[in-house]
Amino acid sequence: MPAMHTDDPLIAQRLAKLELATQRDGDPFWRTRYDVTHHAAEIVDGFEALEGTSVRLAGRLHTLRGKGKAAFWDLYDQSGRIQIFLNVDSVGEEAFRHLGEVIDLGDIVGVEGQVIRTRMGEVSVHASAVTLLTKSLRPPPLGKEKDGETWNRLTDIEARYRRRYVDLFVNRDVRAVFEARSRIVQSIRRTLDERGFLEVETPMLQPIQGGAAARPFITHHNALDMELYLRIAPELYLKRLLVGGFEKVYEINRNFRNEGIDTSHNPEFTMLETYEAYADYNVVMDLTEALVTNACLAVHGKLQIEFDGQEIDLTPPWPRKKLYDIVAEATGQDLGAMGGDEAEREAAARRVAEQIGVYVQPSDGFGQIVDAIFKKYVIAKIVQPTFIIEYPVELSPLAKRRPDKPELTERFQPIIAGLEMGNAFSELNNPIDQRERFEAQARRAQRGDAEAMPYDEDYVTALEYGMPPAGGLGVGIDRLVMLLCDQRSIRDVILFPTMRPD
Repeated sequence: MPAMHTDDPLIAQRLAKLELATQRDGDPFWRTRYDVTHHAAEIVDGFEALEGTSVRLAGRLHTLRGKGKAAFWDLYDQSGRIQIFLNVDSVGEEAFRHLGEVIDLGDIVGVEGQVIRTRMGEVSVHASAVTLLTKSLRPPPLGKEKDGETWNRLTDIEARYRRRYVDLFVNRDVRAVFEARSRIVQSIRRTLDERGFLEVETPMLQPIQGGAAARPFITHHNALDMELYLRIAPELYLKRLLVGGFEKVYEINRNFRNEGIDTSHNPEFTMLETYEAYADYNVVMDLTEALVTNACLAVHGKLQIEFDGQEIDLTPPWPRKKLYDIVAEATGQDLGAMGGDEAEREAAARRVAEQIGVYVQPSDGFGQIVDAIFKKYVIAKIVQPTFIIEYPVELSPLAKRRPDKPELTERFQPIIAGLEMGNAFSELNNPIDQRERFEAQARRAQRGDAEAMPYDEDYVTALEYGMPPAGGLGVGIDRLVMLLCDQRSIRDVILFPTMRPD
């Protein structure tokens, strides 16, 4: 084994114990297998049937207690905690002494023994053999029990994110969040599969970034000598599949956006996108309710939850409120009543924004200004699940217009507890209109809008072959997990969030 150079005396002590363990039983890092028959929770929950049975389990040691000829350890595996009891009689005097010399907090051990209940009434494994499987060379942030819990847990936020592997084995509640996340994703897949959707995969590297308004990450492919973009959304590829004849498709995968980091944004995040032919945004609203409520039931078994101290009831149907109406209620300004051409509407909206203290970029058009006002004055006040509907066409370059109000689109966003949970609309399938929208986006890019959507000629060509009317949905998986697990920061629901180098 290569020498580990360190001036840390605690690590030096552990290296010395590793050497001692190696001299007696061989290097533990050479061991490749340990046959586990039971897990901790299985033994605790099934004690009546397992009492007196010989079991083999493995895990990490979180506490070490005892003196003289007996010891009590707390062993944690993926399922939870169980107490290990060992003494001179059960493992032999020499082995007991040796274990006392080489075992540390954080070590991973295999234990063979009999299921018992101690005199204190605690379900335990009375060890007859202990095998050191992995020596922990760095002291973990664990300590003696205090009121049933280890007292010196890892609490520093930055340290927890940077060393998530430590955070996970020290803070069991963190593990619980990611276990719940897995159940949420499983529920989403189950709901969609049962409704006849087909799960697909589309390119992460794209020659043209599209499907959303965001700055992309740019990379270079050497063999083809061309720039490629990490995708900001899979939308345009998924809708090409509708052109190809698939009627219900979905994808759960990563998106990448070169934007700031805050409590609800991470440059790399997980999205669900679904597309259903012959459906409109009303059908998609029903699907959204089903996806969220089924995921909530999978985690909580009920539809009433708490987030950030607020009681939230996810029971459908959720109310539907028009964007202009809810902005007018909050600000007293009816942005939907502004007439004139595109430039006149933008100028009028800009004056309103200035009057009510909303900062907008010089490149922002009418739709972006409306959105900025909505985000400042409205979104944080929406606690109960609500569909905000009918967005201006300038803000929705891929959404179908309302036939009766062509300046608006059949688009909605589900808002819960001040979080934008997703985006959805009746999909624009008119190639002539789509071409004009892309051209409008190109003009916005010339004005300096770095998030304007680029012109995708091949996508327009696909529409010219004919895409059926359809409804599409995008849901931020990370934000949904935040909501259902009562986590205030997106970093708390992403295993390895993006961070500056330490």
